[in-house]
Amino acid sequence: MTAEIVDVPQQAGPAAVPPWAEATTERPWRGLWWRCALVPLVVLTPLVTLTPSADHRFNVYSNGGLYLTHPWRLPVTAVRTVPQFLDLGNFRPLGRILEWSLDTAAFALTAFLGIPANIGLRVVSFAAAIVLTVAAVVLAEAVTARRPRLFGAPPSTAAAVLPFAIAAGLVAAGRLSTTVLFGGLYLTTSALVLGVAAWACRARRAGVLVVVLGAALAAFNELAYLAVPLATAAVLLRGRVVLGLRWLSPETLRGPSVRFAALLWVGFLPVFVPVRLLIRQRCAGGGCYVGSDIALGGAAGALPNRMASWLPPLMWPRATGGGLPHLAAAVPVLALLALAVLAWWTLRGLRGRPQLDRRQATGLAGVALVLLVLAGTLASLNAEVQDLAAAGVLGSGWRDSGLATVAGSLLVVALWRRFVPVLLTVLVLAGTVSAAANEDFRDATAAGRYPYLYDRIAQEVAGFDRTPAGDARRCALRAAFIQTSTANHHGVNQREVERFDMSLDRATRQLSGRRFCTAAPR
Repeated sequence: MTAEIVDVPQQAGPAAVPPWAEATTERPWRGLWWRCALVPLVVLTPLVTLTPSADHRFNVYSNGGLYLTHPWRLPVTAVRTVPQFLDLGNFRPLGRILEWSLDTAAFALTAFLGIPANIGLRVVSFAAAIVLTVAAVVLAEAVTARRPRLFGAPPSTAAAVLPFAIAAGLVAAGRLSTTVLFGGLYLTTSALVLGVAAWACRARRAGVLVVVLGAALAAFNELAYLAVPLATAAVLLRGRVVLGLRWLSPETLRGPSVRFAALLWVGFLPVFVPVRLLIRQRCAGGGCYVGSDIALGGAAGALPNRMASWLPPLMWPRATGGGLPHLAAAVPVLALLALAVLAWWTLRGLRGRPQLDRRQATGLAGVALVLLVLAGTLASLNAEVQDLAAAGVLGSGWRDSGLATVAGSLLVVALWRRFVPVLLTVLVLAGTVSAAANEDFRDATAAGRYPYLYDRIAQEVAGFDRTPAGDARRCALRAAFIQTSTANHHGVNQREVERFDMSLDRATRQLSGRRFCTAAPR
């Protein structure tokens, strides 16, 4: 936004960049990108062998088998199945392309590197968490920096500390948490929401491409809807609070960022409104997918619960099943050492760097609060989330967890501007406990027959044995799956058995040209 920068009053804050900072711009940013990758990995690594659950048990094999060598089928299938999914209550053609592509990427690790699918799914999810952290850093700088070029000076202190705050919130807070289920999809979508808002704040021009972007967000998924109001709020708060412009000044109303936000709405609403009306009509009699169905009755009561559930101390008991994580173990000790080294590296790079002034901190806190309300509102419209809130369950993860964690982290670094070493110490300790909580969650879910079964299936697919002994092992795993499915549903769940056979046959035919189990019905 070049027009706004020209009229920034001198008292609004330090807009000039010292010569030493201009000369050493590349190195601080490079170090920050490394920390955006390494800090979340330290906290998430205990989950690397987590057993796939829910639809992931089948989708990674089914989608990988379908699209690994035929990726052009992705958009065709997404468009062709729109009527089918509208009947179920959602409209996500672009989001499904992303979801299926991520499943295919996880399957590709099995095909090319022999990595079992359960680990491949975690690798994809970890990569999405890194992308989310990068997007959060870019948004923080886009909102607070007054310089014309976003990366034209070293990042702010708040941006440098932000990866530690986000990593502390990457907790496996229950089976619905984005660190456990569909992490690749919803963490990447959360990064998209943040990226659109950052783009809006720093837009230099706005045209037809922005209208197309707005329409694409309406066809992505429900979480992506939040990009439009967040971008609008970020643009207005940056202009009024950070840059000190009047609400109705020509610089504000005619600026490219305001036009960007307006054109997003122009593209978004013509797709969003008729689709939601159509879904409302088709779901009026019930029977729609509960994950995307809107429940208004308990939304107001669930909103405070969702706005508080991003706090790591509330998520830790959800990961451990109650109580504090076990800290006297190798994983927490190694996590503490790794995070301490990264924090020391961060502090060394912050010497002499200016902190956010009051206007910048207030603007960033305002954007964080808007994001927290938006994410909490979306989650509170879900019936399952409302049931958890009514039962007094705090800290449970859901699809909004990635955005809520970023919102809370932005709020923390905006409000805690001074005594950065103290803040980093607190965040390092919180990240250590979060890593321990993730280890406890993995250990708890690894007990029993169910996780062993799906981990063995993933290993058999990755290291496909063509001998009769290998086929016998795989058929034994199929029989165990049927037995487990029967026990869980008080009778054979024929649909699950059919999904099992279809998805695994697709996978093994793609990898080895043979069926998973030759004794299964064709």
